[in-house]
Amino acid sequence: MIAVLPGDGIGPEVTREAVRALKAAAATTGATLKFEELPFGGRAIDETGVPLPDETLEACRRSHAVLMGAVGGPKWDALPPEVRPERGLLGIREGLGTFANLRPVRLPPAMSLTSPLRDDLVAGGFDVLVVRELTGGLYYGDKRRWEEGGAERAMDVMSYTAPQVERLARVAFALARSRSGRLTSVDKANVLVTSRLWRDVVNAVASDYPDVRLEHMYVDNCAHLMVRDPRRFDVILTENTFGDILSDLGGGLVGSLGLLPSASLGEGGPGIYEPVHGSAPDIAGRGVANPAGAILSAAMLARFSLGREDMAGLIEDAVWRTLAEARPADLVPAVGGSGDGGPSEGRKGGQGGKDGAGAGQARPVSTQDFGSLVEQAILDDGAEAGAGGAGARDGIKGRSRAKGRAGSVANASRHREPITRNRHGFEWPVAEGRFQW
Repeated sequence: MIAVLPGDGIGPEVTREAVRALKAAAATTGATLKFEELPFGGRAIDETGVPLPDETLEACRRSHAVLMGAVGGPKWDALPPEVRPERGLLGIREGLGTFANLRPVRLPPAMSLTSPLRDDLVAGGFDVLVVRELTGGLYYGDKRRWEEGGAERAMDVMSYTAPQVERLARVAFALARSRSGRLTSVDKANVLVTSRLWRDVVNAVASDYPDVRLEHMYVDNCAHLMVRDPRRFDVILTENTFGDILSDLGGGLVGSLGLLPSASLGEGGPGIYEPVHGSAPDIAGRGVANPAGAILSAAMLARFSLGREDMAGLIEDAVWRTLAEARPADLVPAVGGSGDGGPSEGRKGGQGGKDGAGAGQARPVSTQDFGSLVEQAILDDGAEAGAGGAGARDGIKGRSRAKGRAGSVANASRHREPITRNRHGFEWPVAEGRFQW
């Protein structure tokens, strides 16, 4: 069972398209999926008084995976911090023990016009994976606000233990080993004690991965170099707050946060899959939200929680090929190059192409129409694979036949070989639907 938490704002709109893509991929490959929609975030506050009802958390624990939309909005901003929608987000991560947040920042060559960076910086595209610690640091540390000596004060504690750092470092090293063998650990060890612990633990873990080339980098320099030369990075390992900021910066590099998916994984329990963008309440209900990040999150769900690389590949290729022909509003330049969706609180971005360049290469489409095109691309690939005699379950070979749509997106991913058990150095029993490091 897949638990579906639509969330608030544009959350239900983009999550609906992600579910549609999963159903199409399941139908194409012969898989059977069941979904259960549950209250979460602002909707749950309205219905139950809390952002994460006990019933929702228990249902998520019983599920194979959790597909989630963003939460929050002006309606709940005046509530106390402990009962705001965002508290439910922190609660479900902690409740499911999802300590490893994988955030791919990928720009296929055919999508280079959506990036605000110069052509020479994005030629050939780039593929960066941010591995972010998710259940420690400032977001989960002690918090206090008080008055002392006539001045109001506030405090947030950043705290990490060596085991917290080690378990995430092993995830990042294993992922780097399965890719290019390069890992950048990002910290602020020149001023933060927690970063010095982080660096010491990462260095100790590195001895178990002699085939991975490790470099350490301060977070400010990393942000600078991500803009100057994003192709120099492959896997970035970092703590909670730094990872949150750097991966959002990645949304600016590719042209929109709406393109970024994420997977939050733990030790043996169900993973959480959600787009990186926020709830964007100012564009909710207008049909202009970009569902690509949510649909790509569904592909990560198929790969990591279901062990179905065939489904994941179908969904990912369908998204990138669809983007070559049709673009959601945040990727279509308006006058002056600003996306129709516009920058919005909680979404943090809507940049279109370079000064209107490429506007005629892809037509603008609504949220629902984009989802329909992705769904049809998945079904078409399955039909072509079946006609080729490969069979639906092995149908990912049929993806390369859709050359009319694929065009120059053939290099959308550098890592397309099928994932098998232990490919990333981990195991996940498919029958139980549990991802295990």
